[in-house]
Amino acid sequence: MASQSLEDRLTCAICLGLYQDPVTLLCGHNFCWACIRDWWGRCEKVCPECRAPFPDNAELRRNVALSGVLEELRARPAPDPGPGPGARCPRHGRPLELFCRTEGLCVCSVCTVRECRLHERTLLDAERREREAQLRATLEVTQQQATQAESQLQELQQRSSQIQSSACTLTSVISGKFSHLLQALEMQRDLALRDIEVAKTQALEQARDEKQRLQGHLEALSCCDHRIRNLLEQLDDRTFLQESQLLAPPGPLGPLTLPHWDEDQQLGGLKESLSQLCALLLEEGGHPGAPAEAADLGSMDYRNLTFDPVSANRHFCLSQQDQRVKHCRKPQGPDGPGSFELWQVQCAQSFQAGRHYWEVRASNHSVTLGVAYSELTRRKLGPHMDNIGRGPSSWGLCIQEDSAQAWHNGEARRLPGVSGRLLGMDLDLTSGCLTFYSLEPETQPLYTFHAIFTRPLYPVFWLLEGRTLTLCHQPEAKLPPGLQEEASGLS
Repeated sequence: MASQSLEDRLTCAICLGLYQDPVTLLCGHNFCWACIRDWWGRCEKVCPECRAPFPDNAELRRNVALSGVLEELRARPAPDPGPGPGARCPRHGRPLELFCRTEGLCVCSVCTVRECRLHERTLLDAERREREAQLRATLEVTQQQATQAESQLQELQQRSSQIQSSACTLTSVISGKFSHLLQALEMQRDLALRDIEVAKTQALEQARDEKQRLQGHLEALSCCDHRIRNLLEQLDDRTFLQESQLLAPPGPLGPLTLPHWDEDQQLGGLKESLSQLCALLLEEGGHPGAPAEAADLGSMDYRNLTFDPVSANRHFCLSQQDQRVKHCRKPQGPDGPGSFELWQVQCAQSFQAGRHYWEVRASNHSVTLGVAYSELTRRKLGPHMDNIGRGPSSWGLCIQEDSAQAWHNGEARRLPGVSGRLLGMDLDLTSGCLTFYSLEPETQPLYTFHAIFTRPLYPVFWLLEGRTLTLCHQPEAKLPPGLQEEASGLS
């Protein structure tokens, strides 16, 4: 009480706060230097307390003794007001009776005169009632969202079960179809099953992501509910108001995104492929796909190819009778009228009918190999570094460091990485199949395109700086029809 009485005696009658740079008038009353100067700027030059006049020629003098007392008082540690309704302002020592909405703080009457004079203020109990109403409304919304999330989670689990069941059924049906075909069709069956497995994995990954989103939203809602209930039980108004400002309820849940799964899409390409392959078996009785080993192709199918120097990008250097190409940093010459602006080169030979197989050895990854119609543009279009498979007139396989991608018409199919650098391509124009193979350390199919090829196809390649591609030749390999005389020295 003595300390409080002393503070009352050291309070400026104008600002109601402790003196700041106290000065004494001729009548003996004390005021803050800034407060009395401001008072006289708005009112007559008299004492605000006793109305005694202050002469114009008199000077305001600092009260040295009072300043020393104030410095000692401010040096004392402020007493802890403790929780509950009796809490006092740490700056002015007065009861915290109001709430400043502008600053978001509990304030005293002195704060409202000085720091919060132009701010929006309200009584503590009025602010608490309003905040309690807001929190109860938020609690109702979060409970509704929790109910909605649980319903969507159940629907998602049902959808996941349907996808699992449908994928198993499709796998069984496709296995049954291929079991009635010849051993030559086993490769096609494996590819189709792998595509379904990839599609199923992608769909279930979408389902898992959506499930994690819903479960995370439920956890956030539960945490928010717990914090709201704790706040509603908080007795200290200041703690309640300060912590309630930090409470941020979760945003809206949003619609449920069910994973994509289309059985017709999975079966569509397979039905066309089976129809073409079965027709080929009935007509010729031959093997529609590339054999398990490159050596089984025989000399009837193997083609010794050469690069077309006219089409080569100006950074490409051809050697070994146009069987080897290297991407060099320094240009080898100006762009020609038929050369690729992209880092690409095509072969001099093209194929319009029959079946053809060739091999290429790459020095490293970051190469693309494929086939294209003659209208494949030589100019760069868009952000891509190559245009093989980017449009409807080409099909390509991009070999990267840790994966591969099959490209056609701007759509890519991601594939596992390729360990070896010896690659094979089997183009069967009769059945409409283009198959890529990795031949090291053992032969394995990478991907098969199924299409109706309507015009002559040229082998085409893209390679990164420093990379080298070599077209592999085999003795006594048969040249493509129509090119035996032109390229008799290449086999």
